[in-house]
Amino acid sequence: MTPFQNRCLDITRRHFLRDCGVGVGKMALAGLLADQLGAQARAATTTAAVNPMDPRPPHHPAKAKAVIHLFMAGAPSHLDLFDPKPELTKMDGKPLPPSVTEGQRLAFIRADAAVMGPQFQFARHGQSGMEISEALPYLSKITDDICLIRSCYTEQFNHAPAQTFFQTGFAVPGRPSIGSWATYGLGCVTSDLPAFVVLSTGSGISGGSGLWSSGFLPTTFTGVRFRNQGDAILNVSNPAGIDAALQRDTLDLVGTLNRKRLDATGDPEIATRLANYEMAFRMQTSAPELMDLRGESKETLDLYGCDPAVPSFARACLLARRMIERGVRFVNIFHEGWDAHSDVVGNHRQMCKATDQASAALVTDLKRRGLLDETLVVWGGEFGRTPMVESNAALGRARGRDHHPKAYSMWMAGGGMKPGTIHGVTDDLGYNVVKDPVHVHDIQATLLHLLGFDHELLTYRTQGRDFRLTDIHGRVVKEVLA
Repeated sequence: MTPFQNRCLDITRRHFLRDCGVGVGKMALAGLLADQLGAQARAATTTAAVNPMDPRPPHHPAKAKAVIHLFMAGAPSHLDLFDPKPELTKMDGKPLPPSVTEGQRLAFIRADAAVMGPQFQFARHGQSGMEISEALPYLSKITDDICLIRSCYTEQFNHAPAQTFFQTGFAVPGRPSIGSWATYGLGCVTSDLPAFVVLSTGSGISGGSGLWSSGFLPTTFTGVRFRNQGDAILNVSNPAGIDAALQRDTLDLVGTLNRKRLDATGDPEIATRLANYEMAFRMQTSAPELMDLRGESKETLDLYGCDPAVPSFARACLLARRMIERGVRFVNIFHEGWDAHSDVVGNHRQMCKATDQASAALVTDLKRRGLLDETLVVWGGEFGRTPMVESNAALGRARGRDHHPKAYSMWMAGGGMKPGTIHGVTDDLGYNVVKDPVHVHDIQATLLHLLGFDHELLTYRTQGRDFRLTDIHGRVVKEVLA
């Protein structure tokens, strides 16, 4: 046994209490101070968390105060709507050169599938001379108000991952959506409606509720889905026998209990619960008023092509304008049904008939009300469609187009975008981007920039590191900004 080990055996608890350099009293004091400081920190957290939706300033002056995102789920064909390719007409029925498709993953067709030329005629419109498909006659009237981006691309080639990637910056569900990041950064300027509202039309949503989830952000930043008919939100009406006074007393009691727990723990989810209860109470008045379109003029209803009694994309667009007027920050309208694996002509005629008039009307209506400059309207899907035809007798498919992530188009209007412009170029086949590529993360970065945020600084710490919408990628596409 070493001399050092011998000395250790002679040390008792009394030696520790007497000779410890820190001292038990100092240790006890440190513990008391830690408890006190912890209580102060929890109180500060509680104070901040009681109103998690309070308005907050962005990083720099914002061009847009609100966003209306018209998401065309299923992926419209850029080749038939926005990006005319005469070369495809010349090659119709022939395979693409192997060098074009070499090493490419395709969802349902072979790389040597025959080319299918554009299925609609294109013409130039407006002072900009923007070429738009005949399938979009209403959009053709407002080309000088939109910025058309023809060089979008993504890495995801199936619907749910691509939709999730566009909305959250990650292909797997669980991250916060764009609307959640926007409301986390900006807060809310209305106390009567949610800051982030979701509407859906068409045949459903492949990506599911993860497309408007708050992910790891507090759930108060989750999008609130409004129904297309009846009460906007389930249970917004009181049950029989419950009047406003009784409900107010009940909420006050529950609120008192929740605040006691919040003071003790500082849990932001309790703050979310408090805010949601109060919001639900106020929405019993505000939501029915919002959804009641009887006050809109016949001229406005006709502009959108909206029957107030019929759930439709047109009704959703008109409601989106009404929400923006009432202080809602972010509105997502999902219109599913563009997945034209068969009969791209019939599919796109139907989808354009459902969405074209109302999309253009929304831009026109916002402009005439002086709201377009501060409202960003975004229109587009999760990817494009192949220049090759998809035909599969076993699946009953003919004259369709497959998924295509390497190039597609979308348009934006208002909110700081440069109107009447075209950005980006694809090759003669509409297969690859050859000039000014715009990745999905670039779109996200640009959207946040217009709302006043540096996308690299809008972060949230969880699991030991800071996360952001654009992950470690993305750049602001300054060329499209006014």
